[in-house]
Amino acid sequence: MSIEKVRAYFKGSGMEDRIREFTVSSATVELAAVAVGVEGARIAKSLSFKVEDKPVIIVAAGDAKIDNSKYKAQFHTKAKMLTHEEAHSLIGHDVGGVCPFALPEDVRVYLDVSLKRFETVFPAAGSANSAIELTCGELERYSSNFAAWVDVCKAWQAGG
Repeated sequence: MSIEKVRAYFKGSGMEDRIREFTVSSATVELAAVAVGVEGARIAKSLSFKVEDKPVIIVAAGDAKIDNSKYKAQFHTKAKMLTHEEAHSLIGHDVGGVCPFALPEDVRVYLDVSLKRFETVFPAAGSANSAIELTCGELERYSSNFAAWVDVCKAWQAGG
């Protein structure tokens, strides 16, 4: 199971006890916000895309949406999300539990600046009923194959 991979991944740094498992689904931003007990914006959603036939994950704030023109400027291609099957086979996590931890070596992780306005955020931990609370610094440190901070989202800034 994917959450067990993530738990083992965090065990090396003594962080596995920070993973929270819920009796309810946390597969969407809205469900995760209820499960964790925070505003949806603080849910760090992991979106999986294909760039040059390689999978990438962009972790963004729960209230942010991919901005196609910013995405294209950053990655030089149109935003093409992975299918459920591709996420399972290429990322190793199922949709609803996709997270930036315990990933194959060829999966790059990008963190969107929309997360930086929060002291802590809550990404999934490999299942559709889990999360872990991390600071943005910890998220960067513990994300597998961290590549860069990017600005590829819209709709999260005040008025915007």
